[in-house]
Amino acid sequence: MKIALAADHGGYALKEFLKGHLVQRGIEILDLGTDSEASVDYPVFGWACGEAVVLGRADRGIVCCGTGIGISIAANKVKGVRCAVCTNAFMAEMCARHNDANILALGGRVLGEEEAASLVDLWIDTPFEGGGRHRRRVDALNDM
Repeated sequence: MKIALAADHGGYALKEFLKGHLVQRGIEILDLGTDSEASVDYPVFGWACGEAVVLGRADRGIVCCGTGIGISIAANKVKGVRCAVCTNAFMAEMCARHNDANILALGGRVLGEEEAASLVDLWIDTPFEGGGRHRRRVDALNDM
């Protein structure tokens, strides 16, 4: 599995932590920046991650900003992206299980590192149920 990572300055430290966490899990990383805590515009990085996933440069993506909200909005502008902001275990599980979220958005100013890592693990390890109403709804999202 290959995961694209992208963040603005508010999510930079969390991105860097998660990069190490994912490498320890044996996951290949595509780091799309940013490369410091210097102020940058989150839409650039959310869009880059969305494109990487949709174009097949990565299987999934993780985006981080201060809250996860702005960068998730940017990622969701890319057709085919299903980016979900998650702040707890139930959200991380359900966005994978029911929504087949292909990008996870996390807030560097909202979550601690270990908490974020546990959400990432849950999201990665939870399979999409795929059948019935969940597939129908995901297909509808993709057709919009």
